[in-house]
Amino acid sequence: AVPRSFCDRTILPSLNPAWPKGADMSDEAKASPLDGLRVVDASTVIAGPTIGMLMGDFGADVIKVEHPRGDVLRNTGYQKDGVGLWFKMANRNKRCVTLNFGTEKGQEVFKKLIKTTDVLIENFRTGTMEKWGLGWEDLHAINPRLVMIRVTGYGQTGPYKNRPGFGTIAEAFSGFAAVTGTAGGPPTLPNFGLADGIAAAYGTFAAMFALYHRDAQKSGVGQFIDLSIYEPLFQVMGPQPLQFDQLGVIQERIGNRSKNNAPRNTYQTKDGHWVAVSTNAPTIVKRVLTLCGGADVAADPRFQTPQGRVEHIDEVDGIVATWIAKHDLATVLDEFEKAEAAIGPAYTIDQIFQDPQYQARDDIVEIEDEDLGKMRMTNAFPFMSATPGKVRHGGARKGQHNDEIFTEELGMSAEEVQALKDEGVI
Repeated sequence: AVPRSFCDRTILPSLNPAWPKGADMSDEAKASPLDGLRVVDASTVIAGPTIGMLMGDFGADVIKVEHPRGDVLRNTGYQKDGVGLWFKMANRNKRCVTLNFGTEKGQEVFKKLIKTTDVLIENFRTGTMEKWGLGWEDLHAINPRLVMIRVTGYGQTGPYKNRPGFGTIAEAFSGFAAVTGTAGGPPTLPNFGLADGIAAAYGTFAAMFALYHRDAQKSGVGQFIDLSIYEPLFQVMGPQPLQFDQLGVIQERIGNRSKNNAPRNTYQTKDGHWVAVSTNAPTIVKRVLTLCGGADVAADPRFQTPQGRVEHIDEVDGIVATWIAKHDLATVLDEFEKAEAAIGPAYTIDQIFQDPQYQARDDIVEIEDEDLGKMRMTNAFPFMSATPGKVRHGGARKGQHNDEIFTEELGMSAEEVQALKDEGVI
């Protein structure tokens, strides 16, 4: 028999290949790129579940497997009517079942589920799955085609492999916090899941690499992905290792400025708003300095190279800051746009909801939710012309799909399912 492969199916071409507007495409013609892919998300909190969310957005059948007490994310952050909003987003487009596979009977059910699974996501402490007889070697023997994403704070190897790790720890350990903040101030942590989000993006494309190797390159076998939370952010930090190796440079905290170029900072407008300015291209530098200081300032010999502007950064920053402080936000944005110079308002979420760019691209979508009614959240990114993602529903209730999956798909009887429930296995 030919091995099952989600890559074998035919993708319907776009009826209207022009982008960005795909409104002429019928819903039937919009293929889901991961249609036919089964993902089991046995992870909790943010990084692992976000991998499952991204795959679900693009058509994968994602089964969220929770301990009967539920993912802690259900009770984390803001809630409405007892419903966790973060969980609603991170676990959208998934079917939810409960299963304690720390028990022998739970392990048996989990192994049944793995037989038809393409991708497994787990984020237990290193060695935990092995302790339960559900490690990579065990599951690979059951399903050689399985791709297993293992998310931990520090990875599956090394002296720190058994340490608990979260996004906050990764943001410190990766070097991010040490270079973030004002000069003389403390290392600064983001107040959102930065490391988790970046790790999720890396985990998602790594899974797709593994599936491509399995299906498109026809190896027919899966593999495991050792994904630490700190390493993707460490890579995003740029050439710091190379700079230290070759020049002994240790990057310091300098607020919103840059050691590579100027002006690059946030500036406050006359009406109290903040904007960000970046001038990586020489032509943009000239336009910004001409707008804010005049032609003579733009022609100043001291400001003709990035190194020269950084050397005189207080003066350069002062020229831009003074001009922006004399004008309201609308004028600043309008004048910068006329000058074809890069600028962006430092938005709060209420301003994002009102912005025409966000509205034109449908960056925020409204869906109907069985718990909360109409609700809006971020769309499925990135946009694809022929196979776009879609937010079909928010995170499901705990164990909402137990009967559907255990009985209808795994072939267990209603009596077996009830017995497992009575024993606290599901």
